[in-house]
Amino acid sequence: MSDTLIHIDLDSFFVSCERLLDSRLNGKPILVGGTSDRGVVASCSYEARQYGIHSAMPMKLAKQLCPHAIVIKGNGGTYAKYSDMVTQIIEEESPLFEKSSIDEFYIDATGMDKYFGCYKWAQELRNKIRKETGLPLSFGMSTSKVVSKITTGEAKPDNHKYIPAGTEKAFLAPLSVKKIPGVGDQTYKLLRNMGIEYIGTIQQMPVELMEKVLGKNGISLWKKANGLDRTPVIPFHEKKSISSSLTFERDTINVAQLKEILTTMAEKLCFYLRNGNKLTSCVTVTVRYSDFDTRTRQERIDYTSSDHTLISVTQDLFDKLYDRRILCRLVGVRFSHLAEGGHQINLFEDSEEKIKLYQAMDKIRKRFGQDAIQRAVAMDKSGIGQMDNPFNGQKNFVPAHRRI
Repeated sequence: MSDTLIHIDLDSFFVSCERLLDSRLNGKPILVGGTSDRGVVASCSYEARQYGIHSAMPMKLAKQLCPHAIVIKGNGGTYAKYSDMVTQIIEEESPLFEKSSIDEFYIDATGMDKYFGCYKWAQELRNKIRKETGLPLSFGMSTSKVVSKITTGEAKPDNHKYIPAGTEKAFLAPLSVKKIPGVGDQTYKLLRNMGIEYIGTIQQMPVELMEKVLGKNGISLWKKANGLDRTPVIPFHEKKSISSSLTFERDTINVAQLKEILTTMAEKLCFYLRNGNKLTSCVTVTVRYSDFDTRTRQERIDYTSSDHTLISVTQDLFDKLYDRRILCRLVGVRFSHLAEGGHQINLFEDSEEKIKLYQAMDKIRKRFGQDAIQRAVAMDKSGIGQMDNPFNGQKNFVPAHRRI
């Protein structure tokens, strides 16, 4: 019996989320990402792609290619919220699934044909996601993850495609080698210099030649081209850390500002811990200087989710870490060694008033938004460290990288 793997991809996910919030964006070229010249395109609509724009392109270049495009900074919390909605539906309906990114999923449906058709079931799942979330999505189904992912790309936008067992090579052969996951610009240039443009050419080449030219990567590439990928679907699992980092538009030496930003990050991460019924016992602070020298320092502590405890540890670590006194490019904080559990009262620091204060603040944030109530130092730093329900199955959660 052949394996049955399904790859699901939410089409232009960030753009789709923005359009759900504002229907006036429908049918228009949309760019989501950093709005400054140093920013990059995180997502773009299909209307924008007609101008040659793609993800990871510098925003400055994208605006030159399509001057009338609508640029949106985006909101990581909003995207995480919709991603969670899709994750919950897939978790309820699927026997085994993997969340490979905020907008991509793999489902192992092997053996389900004993009861009903896998392709029909996948179509019903897609329809349910579209109905309950309003998000467009595509899926591909085949016998392996790599072929399913390529199939999804061929099915887009907002469609689906099935490659039966035994037809993988014929399906892949006429496609560009750039369609193979993992083939970047450099590998593509190398293959083109070898006269290789289509996947079918790799299928006809000896694997030994591919290994000689590209090493182990050549073997992997040859297997993918022949549909021989047997990478398993990694089951849903709990995450081990949450973190937030921020890169400055202009490198800074303003220590007061750096500490205020770290306080804002730590405060919001504390909220996510309590909201996810989690505790942390390890705090790590990262500082990257203008010469890209990156340093980290961490401290193990008693399990807690208290703002005042974790903010204090974060500030102490920064004071010990930031010792070069030169311009800083990035700061970040991470809480790791997470464990299940509600708020633990520290007999030497916490009081009933503090516990009730945290509960009241969390209640306000859940109802009115993450920035509805915050410390005075965070009043002008809305959006820093913001996300929504990070405990969605990823092992390590890092919110969308931000710049200010």
